[in-house]
Amino acid sequence: MSLQTLVGLAPLTVAGAAAMTFGAAYVRGLTGFGMAIILVPLLGLIMTPGEAVVLGILLQLLIGPVGIRIILADADRATALPIALLAMATTPIGMVALHATTPDLARLLITIVAVGAFVAVLLPKQAAGHRPGRGAVAGTGIASGILTGFAAMPGPPVVPFYLRRHLEPKVARASMLLIFFGTAIAGTLAALWVGIATRRLFLLAVILFVPMWLGNYVGARHFGRVPPHVWQAMVAVVLGVAAVSAVVRLLN
Repeated sequence: MSLQTLVGLAPLTVAGAAAMTFGAAYVRGLTGFGMAIILVPLLGLIMTPGEAVVLGILLQLLIGPVGIRIILADADRATALPIALLAMATTPIGMVALHATTPDLARLLITIVAVGAFVAVLLPKQAAGHRPGRGAVAGTGIASGILTGFAAMPGPPVVPFYLRRHLEPKVARASMLLIFFGTAIAGTLAALWVGIATRRLFLLAVILFVPMWLGNYVGARHFGRVPPHVWQAMVAVVLGVAAVSAVVRLLN
């Protein structure tokens, strides 16, 4: 049985998806986020937005356990755990919305999300020692869950939540990765419930696991070798590039 028969994509298209996945996973390993923000719009060029969202969630599920011991040790669990639980609970809402949305509207909304994340991370930092209240934690978790289900993008509410606080990069990075693993679990279950997680997408996720693991490994190796202010600047650049590319794809 040919590769195209198994996953519905030509071998060269799968190779292109592997290259996209490697690059997005490198960003994830380096910054703690960004894989879905970068990858889902790119995958949308070779499949429907709904399929791209589900594939993005499946890939995040597969990569989630990698380095989980370090993630649990470094994360700000006082905020990361409640945000993750709320996000997991609200992910099905976004999945239902995606299932009921036309592809063109889905592309527009995903573009708005990408642009909004870039703008939010540019907002001034909170005062030193600031601890977010329950409302901020709850709002971040709910928004992250809905965006997970709708766009496989839990990051837009979560990244500014941590980047605007005075935290060590390793704490911010681990906190985000912990939340994203939780949303990947919930997103996969919701996709199965709605019926849009197909055998073909599962097989494609398994095929793309190797380039994803390699990209994440290289990115994680580079993490910590740059000063904190450079790391934060790189985060902003990643969000900016994702926002610009999303707008360009929408206009085209």
